[in-house]
Amino acid sequence: MSIFSFVKEAGEKLIDLLTPGNANASEDLKKHIEKVGLGNPDVHATVEGDKVTLTGTVATQEEKEKVLLAAGNIAGVASVDDQITVSGPAVAAARFVVVKKGDTLSAISLAVYGNANQYNKIFEANKPLLSHPDKIYPGQTLRIPE
Repeated sequence: MSIFSFVKEAGEKLIDLLTPGNANASEDLKKHIEKVGLGNPDVHATVEGDKVTLTGTVATQEEKEKVLLAAGNIAGVASVDDQITVSGPAVAAARFVVVKKGDTLSAISLAVYGNANQYNKIFEANKPLLSHPDKIYPGQTLRIPE
């Protein structure tokens, strides 16, 4: 369990989610998670200012990481407090990279793996959060599998 930092100014704009006193924040975030293609995991959210706290249970470490990224890659979210447990087998957590201006998946792949042609590995690890390898933006946080 830990806190992940995100670029507050980057990400999808979900105005209602971060409205102070939003009693529906947990439901709004669940709808967003479902909309990006992660299904309907047993996850609950509370929002305090620019911090989202996630609790609940998911099946795999990969699902947990994708839910964290779905919550963190929202404009206005500066941090996500991870209180999610994984019910499946324990595996090592992936690394995370913040996209910089001018980055491509190939450039990130070259920096991380030493081979630009491994970009598809990063793309697949971030599906369904990414719809196309060329559609990344500065400030976005991506999963980097081993």
